[in-house]
Amino acid sequence: MVAKLSLVECMAVVEDPRVDRTKAHDLQDILVLSVLAVLCGADGWEDIELFAKIRFSWLKKFIKLSNGVPSHDTISRVFRMIRPDAFQEAFSAWVSGLNFGSDGLNVIAIDGKSLRRSHDKKSFKSMLHSVAAWSVENRVVLGCQSVDQKSNEITAIPELLKKLELKGAIITMDAMGSQKDIAAQIVDGGGDYVLAIKDNHPTLHKAMSEHFDQVHEEGYIETGVRHHHTSDAKHGRLENRY
Repeated sequence: MVAKLSLVECMAVVEDPRVDRTKAHDLQDILVLSVLAVLCGADGWEDIELFAKIRFSWLKKFIKLSNGVPSHDTISRVFRMIRPDAFQEAFSAWVSGLNFGSDGLNVIAIDGKSLRRSHDKKSFKSMLHSVAAWSVENRVVLGCQSVDQKSNEITAIPELLKKLELKGAIITMDAMGSQKDIAAQIVDGGGDYVLAIKDNHPTLHKAMSEHFDQVHEEGYIETGVRHHHTSDAKHGRLENRY
């Protein structure tokens, strides 16, 4: 797995918000070891500290760690202080430069998610919502874009696409992202798309339904249309899918 820019180089561009007298540990070191710990399954600040202590000798090959391993409190405090968008840009730059050596399709799935328990009834704040880009082959989030409370996913998706390397990628989205401008942005970036069509586009949905109904009635082989058919008999019912 070869990267155009190393993780250390990418994290070096994140601005350190701390004053000099509080910099016992290098910001670059904290960010790098945190990313590596999470990729290895760390689930919390204490896990990140434990990972660094266990892998200290190995980590020293890439980062300084001049004052040893930072405490979990220090790691937590640093992440609360840095700009989230700056960290995201640095991480995305590293991921986009990775060559995973896959001969498969570069499929990127874009979907919206709501953060559970993020609403606040007392202050009338609604649940936090965002759209994320997930690399299917590499199983990693390539980018994330928050959705403004006064907007929806349609306005957030184009901003997320700007952060991605679209050339050669196949972008998949649900019906919310099935917009002409979004499709054009993907094509202009050198990518392809698979978009779901539902009743939010009634004319197109009706035309597509009628087309496939006609092809099904006339027969796939006779019409020369590529097709796939599965038949399952489970849970007391028979399902045929075309």
